This record gives sequence, C-alpha cells and structure tokens, in this order.
Amino acid sequence: MATESNSTSAYFTNMDEVKQVFSRFDVNGNGKITAVELVDVMKALGSDTSLDVVKQIMEDIDTDCDGFINLEEFAGFLKGSADPGGEDDGGMKELHAAFKLYDLNKNGLISASELHQILSRLGMEENCSLDDCTNMIKSVDSDGDGYVNFEEFRKMMSKSNNSSK
Repeated sequence: MATESNSTSAYFTNMDEVKQVFSRFDVNGNGKITAVELVDVMKALGSDTSLDVVKQIMEDIDTDCDGFINLEEFAGFLKGSADPGGEDDGGMKELHAAFKLYDLNKNGLISASELHQILSRLGMEENCSLDDCTNMIKSVDSDGDGYVNFEEFRKMMSKSNNSSK
C-alpha cells in the first residue's frame, strides 16, 4: 500500500494518520471541520480555548476562506504550513497554537508523556507507545533536557516542511 509520506509532521508519519486525526475533529463526518467541532475537540484534548480564539485559528488555517477546515488545510496546519506564502508571521501563530495543544501543563515544554497523552486522545495509541514518544522527543531535543521547547518544535516543523518540498 502506498502512503503519502510527505513528512506531514514528526508525529504523523503518513496521510492515513492525518485522515484518522481529521476524522476525530470532523465529528459529523462531512469532510469539513467547523469552529464548534474544533472547540469541542480542543476541550477534549484539555485546552480551554474560547470560541473567539478558535475562530481566529480557523481563519488562519482556512486558506480557501470557506469558513471550514478541509483535509488539505488540516494537513497543511499539521505541517506548520497553513500559510505557505509566508504572509503575516510566516505561520508562527499556527505553530504556537500547535505547540500549546501538546504542552498540556502549560510549562512551555512538551514531555514524552504529554505527547503520548495527546496522541492517545487522537486515537494514535496503538501506533505510538510511550517509548516511541520518548524517542521522538530525543530526536528533536537539541539541548538535552528531555523536553521539546518551542524553538526545538519550530526547528522540527521547519525541517519537516523542507523535507516535503
């Protein structure tokens, strides 16, 4: 089976995984994520994000401006390239939003445990053990503290983007 492994991110290794996560967000299964669906899923992931903030995130990700996030836009967001043209802040808002989703205890660092919790909540636990998450963290932990800070996360996402071009 051919996979579309264009380095969507270090955490999602192929398009099938992206589709699986997308379907968790797309509660009604219509192929589009609404602001309400996104709020509900973010709450389930432990993020207390308001509808107003989610609407802003949606505007940043919704590149075709139809008011919804489709699979292509979602995959772009996971790659950190929802705005491939580099307008505004070059996708930094999206990167910060993604980082905050993984940083469950809001200490500015992503631990292997936090990564594992998020991937489990997204239905990825059968593909990713805590040991796998520890190895993922080690692979991008340039300062050796056992965590991924925002700068390491940004570099990882940048490498992921560059390898998919």
